[in-house]
Amino acid sequence: QVQLVESGGGLVQAGGSLRLSCAASGRPFSSRAMGWFRQAPGKEREFVAGVSWSGGSTNYADSVKGRFTISRDNAKNTAYLQMNSLEQEDTAVYYCTAGDWYGSSRRELWNYWGQGTQVTVSS
Repeated sequence: QVQLVESGGGLVQAGGSLRLSCAASGRPFSSRAMGWFRQAPGKEREFVAGVSWSGGSTNYADSVKGRFTISRDNAKNTAYLQMNSLEQEDTAVYYCTAGDWYGSSRRELWNYWGQGTQVTVSS
């Protein structure tokens, strides 16, 4: 089992930045791929980014490429999502997830989920 707790969400103006953190406990963190999904009101939960167990490979949704960066620190059992140049369309609840393959954008292939953290981008 892996337990995930997100932090770092909040209210930010368009064009600003936030860094989300995901603290993991339980089964060895370093053996799992980590990812971030988001869900806006009235919309499906969608893939944002994934990182391999080593941190050496990443995958991003087209909508965030060049603006968001996913990373991890296995010594701290923590994954991060650095979000720059935020847009109102990025407003959503952001969920940390752990799974077997960083490259999957399919929600059902990720095994463990945090409770989510709200990100609100104002104009």
